[in-house]
Amino acid sequence: MRILVLGAGGTGGYFGGRLARSGADVTFLVRPARAALLREHGLRIRSPLGDADLAVACTTADELPALAAARPFDLVLLACKAYDLDSAIEAVAPAMGPATTLLPILNGLLHYQALDARFGRQRVLGGLCFISATLGADGSILHLGRPASITFGERDGGSSARVDGFAAACAQAGIDHRATPDIAQEQWIKFSFLATLAAGTCLMRASVGAIVATGGGAEFMAALHEECLVVAAAEGQPVPEKARGIARASLVQEGSDVKASMLRDLEAGQPVEAAHIVGDMLHRARAAGLATPLLQAAWVHLQVYQAGRAANRPA
Repeated sequence: MRILVLGAGGTGGYFGGRLARSGADVTFLVRPARAALLREHGLRIRSPLGDADLAVACTTADELPALAAARPFDLVLLACKAYDLDSAIEAVAPAMGPATTLLPILNGLLHYQALDARFGRQRVLGGLCFISATLGADGSILHLGRPASITFGERDGGSSARVDGFAAACAQAGIDHRATPDIAQEQWIKFSFLATLAAGTCLMRASVGAIVATGGGAEFMAALHEECLVVAAAEGQPVPEKARGIARASLVQEGSDVKASMLRDLEAGQPVEAAHIVGDMLHRARAAGLATPLLQAAWVHLQVYQAGRAANRPA
């Protein structure tokens, strides 16, 4: 299986690097400056699950069309931020040959509309991942915690040769993975949890532990989670009781230093995936006629942040 990974940042760099280290045919599509760094120093991963320093194949937007024409890709792994989706689609388009599959592992669900419109629904698998990783000052991939898993499957259910092929590549690389016949359920389990975490920690500008340490904090997080769970049920994807319990325990855990990655971006003054996660969950609630006042408060808060950031951006 010949794989193109968009970018060599925290998420794409980690999973692509693990695949490349196992001997998989992996190429990273990166900007020229990142390509120069990778060609000089290689890809460096620093992780509780094991460090790695390896030479990797990389290409740039200018080089990709000829590369894809000479040796077509079987799979494109898309691991960008939601606010970069439009540019990501344009970047990988030259690699999407007649038999190429795209596997997005972005947060949320809203991106499928754009991907299906551009490439066709049948060419886009369902996927998600759990990882906390970022780029260090020297360009290294810094994996910040032990979880690092990827889940994927056919969006219409069942299995396929392409799903089995990528599962085999993940197994060879030692990547914690799951090829599931019901990717929609897995996506809603994560989406309902992530929307709660992002909305709660961004609205309060604090970690889970700091929130639940306040009077009413645990009840607030639980009520916010309930709003998201009701939306999932309205979408025809009720979250199973076991998954609800696991998520709820994490969302009200005393002393937890967990924050949504959206809050870390917000604290750094960076763009945030607000519309793709909190906004989309709220809009789905409204379409179903559901009242979700806590989600609405978080969405207003995030819009104010985005408007302030835009107003303060240099002309």
